[in-house]
Amino acid sequence: MGWSTEQDGAGTQGAQDGEPARPPAALSPSRASDFMQCPLLYRFRVIDKLPEQPSAAATRGTVVHAVLERLFDAPATQRTAAGARAMVPGEWEKLLAKRPELAGLFAEDADGEQLAAWLAEAEALVERWFTLEDPTRLEPADRELYVETVLDSGLRLRGFIDRVDVAPTGEVRIVDYKTGKAPRPQFAEGALFQMKFYALVLWRLRGVLPRRLQLVYLGSGDVLTYDPGEADLRAVERKLLALWEAIRTATETGDWRPRPTKLCGWCDHRAHCPEFGGTPPVYPLQVRPRDADKAPQGRMGAI
Repeated sequence: MGWSTEQDGAGTQGAQDGEPARPPAALSPSRASDFMQCPLLYRFRVIDKLPEQPSAAATRGTVVHAVLERLFDAPATQRTAAGARAMVPGEWEKLLAKRPELAGLFAEDADGEQLAAWLAEAEALVERWFTLEDPTRLEPADRELYVETVLDSGLRLRGFIDRVDVAPTGEVRIVDYKTGKAPRPQFAEGALFQMKFYALVLWRLRGVLPRRLQLVYLGSGDVLTYDPGEADLRAVERKLLALWEAIRTATETGDWRPRPTKLCGWCDHRAHCPEFGGTPPVYPLQVRPRDADKAPQGRMGAI
């Protein structure tokens, strides 16, 4: 695509802290979902890198994921619900040491009751997982697996997979933990899109089509499975290419349109959003006119 090697992703630091803004060079499931939800949100997160306030729910999810990842460090017979629950406070302390700003989540919790309740909720999610899967019968091939591949088109895809299981016969299962509740059937495609994204990347990397995609919803105790075929993943690839082309055009023209939905109520960037009377930051990248592609080829061909 000819873009820079800047990683795609949101962060709490960015161009306003002195880091030069660069066009995105890769696509992850989260950022793809951001653009589909609201192109302006994608810009704020990926290009402007506007800071976002940490949330208690997302932080709890990080802690729960860490417990379910590290649980498999122990021998199968020691993978118990009680042992997993006991890991929660320690994983919270480890996360806090890496990200001290998370202490602000409980800044007004003088007596520690809010933190205790929050940890108890995380412990309950961990314990519920044991009613959905049996870790004594699982030996994951990979946990928190970073995957990255470049498609024939030049599009770079990347992401982290919670768990990859490989059967003795070679079948591959991709597993993702969700600490929220399972969506209604009419909204399940959004979550499956993320899993198909991972399946596509793993297929391109290893040449093996994943046999099953599994979403484990700890908030509601549901397990959603889907068995993809080649046609599914090729369709996802076409969708990603079209999405990337739209991102490329928006990046080069600076034309990022807000897309108001009910989710706007949870957005950290309403103060910068025109839909709420805000003004976006000055666009940090060089832009071209939207009709530049229509310029006569005689003078453009040498570029």
